[in-house]
Amino acid sequence: MNPPPVEDNTMSDTPTPVLRDAFRRPLRDLRVSVTDRCNFRCTYCMPAEIFGESYKFLPKHDILSFEEMVRLTRIIVRLGAVKVRITGGEPLVREQIETLVGMLRQIEGVDDLTMTTNGFLLPQKAQALKDAGLERITVSLDSLDDAVFRKMNGNRSSVQKVLDGIAAAERAGLHPIKINTVVQRGVNEHTILDLARWARDKGYILRFIEYMDVGNMNGWRKEEVFSAREIVETIDAALPLEQIERSYKSEVAARYRYRDGSGEIGLIASVTMPFCGACSRMRLSPEGEIFTCLFGTKGTDLRGPMRAGADDAALEQIVRQTWGERIDRYSEVRFLDTPRDPKVEMYHIGG
Repeated sequence: MNPPPVEDNTMSDTPTPVLRDAFRRPLRDLRVSVTDRCNFRCTYCMPAEIFGESYKFLPKHDILSFEEMVRLTRIIVRLGAVKVRITGGEPLVREQIETLVGMLRQIEGVDDLTMTTNGFLLPQKAQALKDAGLERITVSLDSLDDAVFRKMNGNRSSVQKVLDGIAAAERAGLHPIKINTVVQRGVNEHTILDLARWARDKGYILRFIEYMDVGNMNGWRKEEVFSAREIVETIDAALPLEQIERSYKSEVAARYRYRDGSGEIGLIASVTMPFCGACSRMRLSPEGEIFTCLFGTKGTDLRGPMRAGADDAALEQIVRQTWGERIDRYSEVRFLDTPRDPKVEMYHIGG
């Protein structure tokens, strides 16, 4: 049987929102990075040889307070964002993160409040996050093979530690649980079928992410990309798949379900099948800059004006202008020989 094709991506037909960019893409999603620190050293994000013990992260006074994050989030939500995702770095290393969750939960207009985490600290935090108002969670897990997983996370955690975190999230009622898996050729592609079987049996939604050229320090090479099409073919050969529609037009993951009705997977194919045409995401960095692309080179400062006394109307105008002038489409042009400034690191603004 021929495996189902990976879908093409088209421009969003979302009804007119409050705010659109230069390509008429709406603002729908906000990712709030609460820290630039992480307790893992994943090779595709924060390789240990660069982000060692002497690496200088942001000083505490430069990082937004919870009150500042909530104020800026409220402004951006008023402009059209309905989905808020808490990211990092690793968000669970930020002290009292559940307090921020509770504050964000009170913002009118937030339809979906979620978090992406490596899961290591979830046994201590899952219930508090749920009680504070977090609805669901995404956990990063690149392999069930412990040796492979340790190689990819800088030997900072065993698989079992993350599985314990996922189990804690499930007990707390954080549903649905999604699992993010970065697939790198020559590293972990041979373990994806085991992950697929495990996630299907557990009832988790597994999302495979093509190895991307995020930041400037992960030594990315195109030859190491194990494509979404190859991932689909690998799984479909053992567990037949069929494609289904995205949940909404700007959803990053192409969705497939098992033909026997036992669950679904997602494919995030930024490299081989760019979805810039429907991108609706803004990112707020820990020190209060907004970025309009994961591969952006420069953010727009909101912390400076805010701490200098700018009112909400002035901050809103900065956001409006930044999004209105947005022309980002990096994944569509990444292979053009065009000089560009160094990209922001993924650990700094979330994946």
